[in-house]
Amino acid sequence: MTTQKIKVMVVDDSAVVRQVLRGVVDGDPGMVCMGAHADPVFAQQAMDREWPDVVLLDIEMPRMDGITFLRRLMASRPTPVVVCSTLTARGAPLTLEALDAGAVEVVQKPTTSVRDGLQEQAAALLAAVRMAARANLGSMARARARAAAPRERPEGASAVSVATGGALAETTDRIVAIGTSTGGTVALEIVLRELPVTCPGIVVVQHMPQAYTEAFAERLDRCCAIRVRQATDGERVLPGQALIAPGGRHLQVRRQGGYYHAVVRDGPPVSRHRPSVNVLFGSVAQQAGRNAVGILMTGMGDDGARGLLEMHEAGARTYAQDERSCVVFGMPREAIRMGAVDEVLPLERLHEAVLSRSRPRVSA
Repeated sequence: MTTQKIKVMVVDDSAVVRQVLRGVVDGDPGMVCMGAHADPVFAQQAMDREWPDVVLLDIEMPRMDGITFLRRLMASRPTPVVVCSTLTARGAPLTLEALDAGAVEVVQKPTTSVRDGLQEQAAALLAAVRMAARANLGSMARARARAAAPRERPEGASAVSVATGGALAETTDRIVAIGTSTGGTVALEIVLRELPVTCPGIVVVQHMPQAYTEAFAERLDRCCAIRVRQATDGERVLPGQALIAPGGRHLQVRRQGGYYHAVVRDGPPVSRHRPSVNVLFGSVAQQAGRNAVGILMTGMGDDGARGLLEMHEAGARTYAQDERSCVVFGMPREAIRMGAVDEVLPLERLHEAVLSRSRPRVSA
């Protein structure tokens, strides 16, 4: 029985990049590059003749920019799109906009041939294409619609008053740890926008390139009642605030007295990721135990499953996003398989998990 190859279309205005991407795709036995086009106008003409399974898309191009093309594509015939980016801070807002518009994943844009040392980039690109081909675009569309819907801010004091007022003097006895990857940028926004500033302190790992996490945190901060910021080493985990792990560095927590503090450190990738959800969840299990809540959301692979099991065994309350609402069910599925999950919830109810009580203490 012959397995059907994934048909990939490349859209990039650089002839060099098109050549490299075609070579990477055609070098994989499970894929075929069905065309490489200089801009979306040419790509659309080719798509009218034969439709791809996955599109590798540049953002800044002549005649029609990638985001305009992406929005039109998702409105007419939703198709998995992987954005090829230079992964710079300057390009972060546009790339985040592409994820909002429906791109499944962002990968490093190659600048030379694989023979010159880009095997790692090629492997990441091929993994993203395989994942995109299996992505649940229906759940992505529902999540985008939910995120775009107008809503009232949750009741409670403003984020500024929490950051500067009496809440600073309160203990953060409870802590919530969230891990997510592919599809998580929109999903995380949906969860955090539902939270009042009376919620417990939150620490988050979202798999994301290093250049983007600060811009991502700033964008969430603008649309949420709670305060959202990129974590810095040593800062307090406060009620009404979410700390996002910096791209390229691990995030852990450390308890000092009645308070939790962020620990941001370098180190090798764990479960193929830096930051790693397993690293965060493992530290929360050790430092917070039954005073914690763990939530594992949409994402490819298995990062976070083992760490959520550690939290579960330490007495924390643990949750996973359900398959229907996940863009990719890999991470939650593995945690459920391992017996690490107390309850499975759809995306629209995950904010309830943030507000849930940790497990009651067992009397001696």
